[in-house]
Amino acid sequence: MVVQALFFYLFAAITVASAVMVISARNPVYSVMFLILAFFNAAGLFVLLGAEFLAMLLIVVYVGAVAVLFLFVVMMLDVDFVELREGFLQYLPVGVVIGGILLVELFMGLGAWVIDPGVLAKPVAPIPAADKVSNIVAIGQVLYTRYVYFFEAAGMVLLVAMIGAIVLTLRHKDFVKRQDVARQVARRPETAIELVKVEPGQGL
Repeated sequence: MVVQALFFYLFAAITVASAVMVISARNPVYSVMFLILAFFNAAGLFVLLGAEFLAMLLIVVYVGAVAVLFLFVVMMLDVDFVELREGFLQYLPVGVVIGGILLVELFMGLGAWVIDPGVLAKPVAPIPAADKVSNIVAIGQVLYTRYVYFFEAAGMVLLVAMIGAIVLTLRHKDFVKRQDVARQVARRPETAIELVKVEPGQGL
């Protein structure tokens, strides 16, 4: 138990420190690297809790796909981060309000645990015993039965976020030639070919 507690505090401290560095690092590449470090330590916490499936899912999906994609996007796109930071102050009030709401919810959760330490041991519905079903079966039963609508709503939110990110970062440059498929399909012979009658003895 002592070793487990030491690993818990170690993983938790590194996760919190990495999360702080994600939002405080000036270089976006360093922010993504700290995000990957936070994911790895969060996976360690899941292993300590006995949720090996969530730990592997966090590493394979978030570290292996999402965080690496963030890293490639940040390194490949020519984004002027100085220009992006110029409008930071106008969004500061909204960020403070959202942060305050999250902080209040966090204190409410901690307060409920302090008032009633056994609140976590009182689930709304019975959970199968760990020796009867595996982690994957238990998560599937909860996720796709009791919380299926919330799961679908989360998928829609991620889809909207993906479309919004594409719309915000897609900028057409005037000096770059692009293919217009609709214009190519709608071409007519009279607009594509120009017949020039050259008189004898004269050039074009």
